[in-house]
Amino acid sequence: MTIPEIILFLLLAAGTVLLAARLWMACLAAQRGYERQSRYETGTSKTIGDREVQEDEFGIMETSEGIMAVLADGMGKAFGGKIAARIAVQTFLDVFEDRSTFYKPQYSLRKAFQGANREILHHLEDEQGSACVAAVVIQNRRLYYAAAGNVQAAVFRNHELTPVTSGHTISVLARQKYEEGKLTREEAVSLLDRHRLYNFVGQDGFRDIEFFDTPIILHGGEYILLMSDGLYETVRWKDMEDCLDGSGSCQEKAYRIIELVNRSDKEGKDNGAVVMIRC
Repeated sequence: MTIPEIILFLLLAAGTVLLAARLWMACLAAQRGYERQSRYETGTSKTIGDREVQEDEFGIMETSEGIMAVLADGMGKAFGGKIAARIAVQTFLDVFEDRSTFYKPQYSLRKAFQGANREILHHLEDEQGSACVAAVVIQNRRLYYAAAGNVQAAVFRNHELTPVTSGHTISVLARQKYEEGKLTREEAVSLLDRHRLYNFVGQDGFRDIEFFDTPIILHGGEYILLMSDGLYETVRWKDMEDCLDGSGSCQEKAYRIIELVNRSDKEGKDNGAVVMIRC
């Protein structure tokens, strides 16, 4: 073998080794990416119920730093509610596209809610559309949540589904004021059957959001749910717990829970939606 042939052979061998090394590193990176993505299992589903327009919208944003999920229940004239819900969800997705937001969840959630309120007011005329919104953030096995309106966040563990948000209805407000001593028992009781909302995004008088006092520590295996009122006011919680206790993926369980709405004999069923995360 001549010297030029030897040099060519060595160059080819070096190139082969370099290519193999790059492929190996790419495989490791892909594996790490897969492991990072597989930290969370998600499922989503919704039904139009007996309504003419589907006004429930949801979104999920996952990065290497954590995961955010949001559910918006639109309200308004014609398609105003649907548009408002979409604007709210997109605003949350835009805010949490920045990985750094997961390290300051309280600030980021407030920013997203205020941004959603501002964007809805900018794009829709007065009272044309608004939305109830709830969102959760999971970062480093800690669950942060916030809500405006009656979309509910709940955690399923130890075979029990427990709500972590209370909602912004007149009845909830009356209960809080009674506990604070600002309403008599008789005054509070007279308001307990009033489910009219007093806080939501898409209004000039948007108030502060319902917020976590301290994050919920997740041990692994819990299901975190976001539910519109068309779901949790139609389906019994025990039936949802049985569904979550059963076998199947997050997506399969989300489908089954929404099917419980579809099978309900309740008249005038509202839109129903669920977003589910398993850590």
